[in-house]
Amino acid sequence: MPRILTIEDDAVTERTVVPTLASTGFTVDVARSGREGIAMVMAGDYDVVALERRLPDLDGLTIVTTMRGVGIETPVIVMSSTTGVEERIQGLRAGCDDYLTRPFSIDEMSARVEALVRRRTRPATTETVLRVGPLELDLVKRRLSCRDKVLRLRPTELRVLEFMMRHAGQVLTRTMIFEGVWGGRFDPGTNLVDVHVGRLRNRVDTPGQPSLIRTIRGSGYLLG
Repeated sequence: MPRILTIEDDAVTERTVVPTLASTGFTVDVARSGREGIAMVMAGDYDVVALERRLPDLDGLTIVTTMRGVGIETPVIVMSSTTGVEERIQGLRAGCDDYLTRPFSIDEMSARVEALVRRRTRPATTETVLRVGPLELDLVKRRLSCRDKVLRLRPTELRVLEFMMRHAGQVLTRTMIFEGVWGGRFDPGTNLVDVHVGRLRNRVDTPGQPSLIRTIRGSGYLLG
């Protein structure tokens, strides 16, 4: 049974989120402060962490950066009352996998958590190395090399690139990328796909050479 950790100091939210996740078949643990949450993340093997951005004792993103810093790649969904684009980008750059702004539907949150669990527990493929042009992605070592250089990518960036490499030569819409990587229904108002594709370009492109990931105007993106 999947295990979910919620890090939330708001009792009202806890009373709605925990029963909803539990009714879906998850085992739900609750931390009511950031420091308690970090301790539970380090001690437990969770499938997803759902946390509040503004905790009374620390910024929720501190938990995310701490996790990523010690190699914990458990998917993280952040809940926040701030709707600014810059804050969402900050969260993604810190290493979170999804971002929900209040007010949000509890059912939507549950669906997003389910999607993160599915990606974490998806069956292993027999293909362990993907190659497209100068790109080589080792799925076991989670390592990308391009033109004899090893490039460091965040976990979500790796998943976006893996999806695009598996569909190399195919024009991928934002909806296809979002649903293939994040799961759930695509929200036209989100810029998650554009942010991650832009960051991938900054990593893999070489000055003076054509971009490996092309924008197909009015359609989406094309790798290869």
